[in-house]
Amino acid sequence: MPHPLVVIPTYNERDNILSIVGRVRDSVPDADVLVVDDASPDGTGVLADSLAAGDRQVHVLHRSRKEGLGAAYLDAFTWGLSRGYDQLVQLDADGSHLPEQLPALLAAASSADVVMGSRWIPGGEVQNWPWHRRLLSRGGSAYSRILLRLHQRDVTGGYRVYSAHALERMKLSSVESLGYCFQIDMLLHAVRARLTVVEVPITFVERTLGASKMSGPIVIEAMFRVTIWGFTGRSARHPTTAAASAPTFGGGPPA
Repeated sequence: MPHPLVVIPTYNERDNILSIVGRVRDSVPDADVLVVDDASPDGTGVLADSLAAGDRQVHVLHRSRKEGLGAAYLDAFTWGLSRGYDQLVQLDADGSHLPEQLPALLAAASSADVVMGSRWIPGGEVQNWPWHRRLLSRGGSAYSRILLRLHQRDVTGGYRVYSAHALERMKLSSVESLGYCFQIDMLLHAVRARLTVVEVPITFVERTLGASKMSGPIVIEAMFRVTIWGFTGRSARHPTTAAASAPTFGGGPPA
């Protein structure tokens, strides 16, 4: 049986961390959880430590400062790979990624190297977003797909499952984007490594507690980077893609 590690990066997510970890543990009892906290001033890391103290399947990786989502994930992948986990999951702390859908992503991962939770394929949806936010997300994905010659529909989505094999082949040391563009960068690495990538439809729910980390300058920086990649030839090569069936909902120890 695979041993998944669910990675949850946090910065000022005190309002959400208890709930999201509990939902992950209920939805996939066999999975371990790694909270990666970037020295949150609101005490998120302290709350995560209290969870870990009461549950041997919850772990906390404390980082000294806020360095970006990508840097947190890369540190977590190194942590997980060194401890023998064979599936590593990306999941947001704010509740926008439903842990109840994780079994569907893990099921798809049994026959794929990378599984992407997709908002923009049949069966996927977004709840509580205004029209301009939907347009921005769809437009950003379409622009990146065209410029980088990617076939996936939701290239900026962050709900993903990577096999250990995939991460080892993707040459993570060459991932250069640590911010919003990290998800696109990782997908490019996966496709160029000729890994099998599938998309599973998910429901994305806008956060109800805490403040979003998204801003206009972050999106502009990401699209600028994608433009540079596109015009300098850093695009996809030999993509292998597929679409997975609609998800069903339901409820490895470190070395």
